Amino acid sequence: MDRFFHFLIKFAETHMKFMIGVCVNILLIWLGCKIIDIFHAKIEKKLRNKNSDSALYNLLPVLSRILKATIVFILLAGFLQSFGYNVSSLIAGFGITGLAVGFAAKEAIGNIFGSVGLLADRVYKIGDYIKFNGYEGTVENINLRSTSVRTLEGYLVNVPNNQLANEEIINVSQASKRRIDLYIDIEYGTSNEKIDRAIQILREIAIANETILDGELAFIDNMSPSSIQVRMVAYTTKSDWAEWAQVKSDVIREIIHRYREEGIEFAFPSTSVYMAGKD
Repeated sequence: MDRFFHFLIKFAETHMKFMIGVCVNILLIWLGCKIIDIFHAKIEKKLRNKNSDSALYNLLPVLSRILKATIVFILLAGFLQSFGYNVSSLIAGFGITGLAVGFAAKEAIGNIFGSVGLLADRVYKIGDYIKFNGYEGTVENINLRSTSVRTLEGYLVNVPNNQLANEEIINVSQASKRRIDLYIDIEYGTSNEKIDRAIQILREIAIANETILDGELAFIDNMSPSSIQVRMVAYTTKSDWAEWAQVKSDVIREIIHRYREEGIEFAFPSTSVYMAGKD
């Protein structure tokens, strides 16, 4: 009976020590992650006020996750070491296993390095409007695996970061200006005075629009089979797609109104057939 009680006491002491160790490590992990979150929030706020385009600002979420994973690994290794486990052997085992896992999870590892590269190079950030591989839309989320982009159709596209790292990405939001390039077809029967006036109207519309920069161009671009083509090239300060589209719409509407007011007729595809009469 004494041996039995002695066994129970030893068992309780061993497991009590183990449970206490588990609780202490959980508490330390929680505390470490909390401290990282606090520093993350402070640094993010400071960088946001100073320069939200800095590489450190974009890398903060990734660095926070890496630090948290490091804390968990160190505390777990210390906990196992305290109970007599050979951590060096475990690390070596993890190294061998890691090689096998690395080959199986090379895409996931590639995504992690891709995300670090994209953030470090400041290719884009959350809220930017980008174009890539036939898609375009607003960046809604960036994590270690993928980037979420909301397209113009309202679809949410999740693209692996290693794929994006090898793509040609156009960051529209980083543009200081955006081009409006319009072709207007007018009839061949338009008088010389009205052709000159059609070009002048394009210049007047561009100059009157406050969002269009100086240096607009208006000229005769071509003579197509069924029309004379006049062209306007101008740059607007509105780089956001929706705002740019609205400026373009306003310009086109004004062109239509002004041309109709001054009797300048728009051309449409047509074919003239001449019948030769018999003598």
